[in-house]
Amino acid sequence: MLATAFGWGALVATFFAFLLNTTGAIAVYNLSGNEKAAELYALVISAPIVEESGKAAILFMFFFFKKDEFDGVLDGIVYGALVALGFAMTENIQYYGKAALGEEGQLPLTFFLRGAMAPFSHPLFTCMTGIGLGLARQTSNLAVKILAPLVGFFMAICMHSIWNGSGAIGGGGVFLLTYLLVMVPAFLIVLVVIGLALRREGQVVRQFLLCDLERGVITKEEYAQLGSIFGRMGASFNALSSRGVGGWRTRMRFNQTASELAFHRCRVSRGLHSSSADVRGIEEAYLQALQSLTNHRSR
Repeated sequence: MLATAFGWGALVATFFAFLLNTTGAIAVYNLSGNEKAAELYALVISAPIVEESGKAAILFMFFFFKKDEFDGVLDGIVYGALVALGFAMTENIQYYGKAALGEEGQLPLTFFLRGAMAPFSHPLFTCMTGIGLGLARQTSNLAVKILAPLVGFFMAICMHSIWNGSGAIGGGGVFLLTYLLVMVPAFLIVLVVIGLALRREGQVVRQFLLCDLERGVITKEEYAQLGSIFGRMGASFNALSSRGVGGWRTRMRFNQTASELAFHRCRVSRGLHSSSADVRGIEEAYLQALQSLTNHRSR
């Protein structure tokens, strides 16, 4: 799914964005006869709506059709960032190519603005949609389920429009002010949200792996390590230093399998699985994989 998200952004979303943005700008120019109006329409109105819609499409598909891979805010941020990075990669190639063929000095300026000052602008916008979908997945409140994705998507469009408009309309001063007052705070807020999402995931893991600790499937030390990102990272590093790359890979698979088992149980507890036979089969497969990895590590 990670590769799918990146590929969608790099290929599908950029294709439709180019097609619709160009068509819209031509239509505005034909109606107004004003090249500046067409450019502003493309930057401030068309691009935010079309591009964020194209990137959001795959997130909504994941949300509705890949429920077992979309558990909350952190997944929304990861998928949103990847589809946006794919989009930004293709878009940057286009901008850098135009700058290289343009007037002397354009390429360094373009690289500074897009590569140095705002390398994460697209991921930041699309993360808003991902956060909204993640909140909808986590909650049992119907109003939040409906409104959170819509608010997140609306915020993505607004932030994109403000960012594009700050440079196109306001000039360098407004652009810098927007960067400091909108982009930097938004980036810091997303970092806080990631921290809260990681804490929530740790709580889910501890809650739904407690029965495995009590049955002796995992040890007390493993239970404590699995319940936090730092515990998992520390255990993986220890495995690398003591047993080499093979031990590190085994420990990483152990961490992933245990976490997936916990979130599988979380989804079951919230009624997100319809077939009880599938539920039992999936749980048994996770437990067998966990036992196999435990045996492999003890050799």
